[in-house]
Amino acid sequence: MKNILVTGHHGFIGPLLVKQLVEKGYAVKGIDTQYFGADCDFYPEAMEVNDVRKDVRLIEERDLEGMDAICHLAALSNDPMGDLREASTVAINHKASVRLAQLAKKAGVKKFIFSSSCSLYGIAGDEAVTEEAPFAPMTAYARSKVLVEKEILPLADKNYCVTSLRNATAYGVSPKLRVDLVANNLLGSAFAEGQIKIMSDGTPWRPLIHADDIARAFVAVVEAPENAVNGQAFNVGQNEENFRIREIADQIGKVMPHCKIVFTGEHGADTRSYRVSFDKIEKALPNFKPAWTLAKGIEHMAESYRRYHMDAEKFTGRYFVRLKQLNYLLESRKINNDMYWRTK
Repeated sequence: MKNILVTGHHGFIGPLLVKQLVEKGYAVKGIDTQYFGADCDFYPEAMEVNDVRKDVRLIEERDLEGMDAICHLAALSNDPMGDLREASTVAINHKASVRLAQLAKKAGVKKFIFSSSCSLYGIAGDEAVTEEAPFAPMTAYARSKVLVEKEILPLADKNYCVTSLRNATAYGVSPKLRVDLVANNLLGSAFAEGQIKIMSDGTPWRPLIHADDIARAFVAVVEAPENAVNGQAFNVGQNEENFRIREIADQIGKVMPHCKIVFTGEHGADTRSYRVSFDKIEKALPNFKPAWTLAKGIEHMAESYRRYHMDAEKFTGRYFVRLKQLNYLLESRKINNDMYWRTK
């Protein structure tokens, strides 16, 4: 297996995945509509990739020719955006993903690896949920992941390996930084406002995983024997990395001791709360070795925020907040109401 297609390679996780694949000697092709262009760089991307600018909804079978595996990351990856434009979330996250999986099978691609999410568990309480737990999606984004899994996993057969990776909540730095992710946001508020601002009551559970380790999981599936991953869904993370929101804030407080933790309560008691079991991926994919803990990741993020001068303007601006950037593209008429780029 040599030729790998990564969709959404200019997103938060994509550049990290491309880097790991290239370092391992794979030939990488990337397809991305590039809602988040060069002006959204936290630091410059260094891509060794066949770079194709194309909406995932417009991918054709010829785009997939010669590909051995597809790592499908492309999506509208923000809960508020999904709620604001649910039709676009359905079209891009659900319909286009299923169509891509079907096209890939027709084109003779051997592996299709889908970027799903632990958010599809929704409200799960204090017990760590396994891959067999019932779905309780609470947002358009999470519902899209459920629907895609239900339609693509049955495509798996002896010639077509389909795997769904249910990622824990991502954090960390990337060329395409996001400050709308919980750990990144809490640390960003410390840099921008001198306070670690928690907008809920701090009690909900979140499983966390560094974006670089999500990329490692994709590489592990690319390299895994088909019988270990075919037709399977895996929670991606580490058992030790389940935290309550207030515990994440406490970890940040150790790195930013001059910043006070403040509970704003504007989101009330966030009903999304889930602890997750990662026993299955640990047993099935022994080559998946996460390199990060939250404590180590926060230290690295803090160093990077200092190096690249995170401040109030960057923290509150559009470049690193998905909803704000997409709204900017809509309001400036760069994309139309269906989220396609305007040609005139």
